[in-house]
Parts: sequence; C-alpha cells; structure tokens
Amino acid sequence: MWLIVRDAWQTYRQPRVLIMLLFGFSAGLPFLLVFSTLSAWLRDVGIERATIGYFSWVGILFSIKVLWSPVVDQLRLPFLHRWFGQRRSWLLLAQAGIVTALLLMTVTGPVGHLERFAWLALLVAFCSATQDICIDAYRIESAPEELQGAMAAGYILGYRVAMLVAGAGAFYLAEYWSWALAYQGMALCMLVGVMTTLAVSEPDIPPREFLSRGVAHWLHQSVVMPFMEFFNRYGRHALVLLLFISVYRISDITMGVMANPFYLDMGFSKDDIASVAKFFGFFMTIAGSAVGGVTVVRYGIPRPLLIGAVMVTGTNILFALMAGSEPDLVWLGLVISADNLSAGFANVCFIAYLSSLTSRQFTATQYALFSSLMTLPGKFVGGYSGVVVDQLGYPAFFSYTAILGIPAIALAWYIWQQSVKRAVIAKADPAAEGDDPFVR
Repeated sequence: MWLIVRDAWQTYRQPRVLIMLLFGFSAGLPFLLVFSTLSAWLRDVGIERATIGYFSWVGILFSIKVLWSPVVDQLRLPFLHRWFGQRRSWLLLAQAGIVTALLLMTVTGPVGHLERFAWLALLVAFCSATQDICIDAYRIESAPEELQGAMAAGYILGYRVAMLVAGAGAFYLAEYWSWALAYQGMALCMLVGVMTTLAVSEPDIPPREFLSRGVAHWLHQSVVMPFMEFFNRYGRHALVLLLFISVYRISDITMGVMANPFYLDMGFSKDDIASVAKFFGFFMTIAGSAVGGVTVVRYGIPRPLLIGAVMVTGTNILFALMAGSEPDLVWLGLVISADNLSAGFANVCFIAYLSSLTSRQFTATQYALFSSLMTLPGKFVGGYSGVVVDQLGYPAFFSYTAILGIPAIALAWYIWQQSVKRAVIAKADPAAEGDDPFVR
C-alpha cells in the first residue's frame, strides 16, 4: 500500500500534471453545460424528453472536431500567434467564444426561444471542441509517452472537478436562485482556463509548413498525411483500432443523456441530485481516475482497458435495477458510486491508450480523429434515448445501454490477448517488438 501511495505522489506532483489538471477543468466545464446539466435545465422548465434527447445532438460537434482540427493544428491566427504561439492562441480564441455563448444563453433562455437557444448551445459546443483539440495536442506535445497516463489522470481530475462545479454547483444555484444565474457563474469559472493559457509556455512542436506552399499542399500535409501516417504505421491493425475506439464509450455516453431526467422523473430534488449524484459521485470519479492512472503506470494499458470496459457496462445494469425500484437516496448513492468509480478508471486508461496511438508529427489531427470516433456513435445513438425511454421505460433503456457495451468488452479482450502474444514474441526476440499497437 505504501509503495502505491509513494508512486502516486511522485507521479501526480509533477508541474506538467498539475497544468493538465487546470486545463482539464477548462475542458470539462462547458461540456457538461451542453450535455447533462443542460438536459436538466430543459426538463425542469417542461421540455419533452424526446426533445431533450434530440438536443443532445449538439454534442456531436465534439465527435466531428476532426473536420476542423487540421486548421487548428496548422493555421496561424493573425496577431495572436505572434504573441502566444500556435496552441495558446487557438486556446484563447476558443475560451473567449465559450464565455460569450454561455452568457448569451442566460439572456435568451429555452422557453419561447428554443431554436435560438439551441444555436447558442451549438456555439458553446463548437468552441469547447476546438479548445479540446488544443488541450489534447498540448498534453501530448508537452510530455513523454511514459508520463501520458499521469497527464491523463491529471486532466481527468480537473475535468471531474469542473463537472462537480458545472453539475452540483449549477444545480445548487438553480435550486436557490435560477438557471440563468447558474450559467453566468459557469461563464465566470471559465477564467480558470484563460489564466492557465496565459501562464503556461508554448510546447515544442515539430516544424510545420503553415500554408507556405499554397492551399493544395497545405491540405495534403494537414489532412491527408495524418491519416496516411496512421494507416501506414499500424497496417492491418488500423481498422480494428478505429472500431475499438468507436465502441469503447458508446454505453456510458448513451446512458448519460437521460441520467439527469431520470433522477428528476424518479422524484429526486435538484438538491438531492447535486449532493449525491454530483458531489458524492465526484469523489468516486477521482478515486477511479487516480487508481486508473497508477494502474496504467504499473501494468501497462491493455489489461486495465478490459477491466474498465467490464466495469462501465456492469454499472448500467445497476441503473436498470434502480429504475425498477422506489426512489431511495442510499440506493442512489451506491449506484452513483459504482458508476463514477468505473467511469473514472476507464476514462484514464482509454485516454492513455489514445495518446499512445498518436504521432507527434500530427498530434492535434490524429488525436481529434480518435476522440471524435470515441464519442460519435454514443452521441448519435443517444439522440434517440428520449424516444426509447418514452416507448420502453427506464429499466429497458438502461438494459439496452448495457448491451451496447458488449462489443467494447470483446474488442478490449482481443487487444489484451494480442498484446500478451506480442510481448511473448518480443521477449524471445527483442528485435521483433516494433511499433505495434498491441505492445503498449
């Protein structure tokens, strides 16, 4: 036990890990405000569940950010680039957009202006996804691969602190004041990300040709080459990896769309949700993230990936059981504990895995591709979650989301088995290890 605590302290006290904690906060805050917290706002003012489900499609922008990631990766912003560099200039622009859109949402409100409100939510999502591109690139470029697990854990910690603020904090403010005031407070909290961007130094990145040879050449270098490099590097394994990435989180993302409406429909108050589902759940997520980061450092990535997939799928069964029972705060606390512990563990392992697949030559574009695939299926399927609940009920819905997790378990097991086989081969012949995704 002492060795684990010592390893954790040595790992997480590094300045680069602490910087990622602050950037994680900046990334997590707007995401929740256009996802589960937004769904609670909509449900609380009487918006139908089917509409809330469709509203979750604004989050698809997080899943297609790969479309504009080459621009963020390569295009220099006038004036800002000279003062702040490539990563920080785009970060500041994205963060300014998030703050502005959040404030405009509080002025507009969903009642009577739902379409305009949706466009503002889209703007928040777009700017937040752009911020994610920059932060992911910064994380990978500012630390070696062996530190990526700890960097991911620091990022997740900050992300979860932000989710506590944008979840429990927003619920408390909405309960005792208003949803508009809650979102104004969240816009103010985004200054954490702005101050961090101003304080850190620009990471060292490989020399890039910023439109120096024309648009056609730039498109080839920025868009075509990152994909060619990935498929050339991993060969026949590339499609298996992309399929695995696309299904790993489909279960929990689909479930998450209806989580807050479920709590409200069960009869829990916003105060109950803030205290149990958000505040208490936060500490369980932190525990899961910390354990996941140390586990990756000590045992590698493939085996923890499998464990995380099994844990996340299993917790959806617990939600199905809770949906068929009477509302009880103790039962809610137990289910939330298991769900957040599993999510924290699985997310850290998965982020470390995605980072290990990324080439430093095309950091932002390739990681944007992976993170887009990671969320797109879940976001798309989640858009119909309200319809499923209306037609089948919550118990069937949560059982359905658990079934969605089975392919992730199967592929995680396959990747783990392949890594074991490759490790045996590499031990017998070190020259055969190579750059294979199953050796990580």
